[in-house]
Amino acid sequence: MFRASRLFRAALGTLAALTAAVAAYANCVPVAEAPPRAMPAAVVPEGLPPKGGVELTFLGHATFLLRTAGGVTAIMDYTDYVPAPLTPDIATMNIAHSTHYSLSPDPGIKHLLRGWKEGGAPGGVAEHNLIYKDIRVFNVPTNIREWGTGGTRYAGNSIFVFESDGLCIAHLSHLHHTLTEEHLKQLGPIDVLLVPVDGLYTMPQSRAVEVVEQVKPKVVVPQHVFTPVAVEQFIAILGDRWPVKRSDSPTAVFTRATMPERQLLVLQAPYR
Repeated sequence: MFRASRLFRAALGTLAALTAAVAAYANCVPVAEAPPRAMPAAVVPEGLPPKGGVELTFLGHATFLLRTAGGVTAIMDYTDYVPAPLTPDIATMNIAHSTHYSLSPDPGIKHLLRGWKEGGAPGGVAEHNLIYKDIRVFNVPTNIREWGTGGTRYAGNSIFVFESDGLCIAHLSHLHHTLTEEHLKQLGPIDVLLVPVDGLYTMPQSRAVEVVEQVKPKVVVPQHVFTPVAVEQFIAILGDRWPVKRSDSPTAVFTRATMPERQLLVLQAPYR
């Protein structure tokens, strides 16, 4: 009887641990398994960035709002999971999970750029090279793993590059692998790199560090995070080579004149 009681308590403990683990990582699994919970909308800073500057606000998960000095707005990884604080001029999406795209994007968006090819023959590749006012947006296709089968979906993800006022910001989104020489050639010089650091659903953190060393940006910003633990683990790996700056704000303004030689910038954001 005593042994049976111990086994029952152990089973309950295991169930509780599994439940906690699922709750911690349920936001980036297939929607059929765990519908994502929406985050509260972020607050947009007042006023535009200064002339020659590009403003970046971390809205949560893997979603960022970019604003140019000319007033153009772009949301990266536009999704219903992270409510948009405004209707952007440009929105980019990727298809790895529903936390990276929207099934019902705002019809007021002027340019909606999908990181995967819709329709057409299998194996199609998304191609974007948008110039709108004072910003250029282009994509570099990469591959993702297929959920369930473990196979590869070729060109199922895109790295989107945002170029404005002489600065290039690259959003890796849900990148699953290191980059080839062809990827690096297409990217060109990158100033700010938004890197997934979850270490689980995208790629191990050690591989994310490899990507950073491949691209050689001036600023690295962690994204695709569920808890502060993942960020601290990433800092422990990369922080000895990259000076760490912890911001008390979700927003940063970058200019060519003030760009550091090397920085790991941690922006404030809700962890969900």
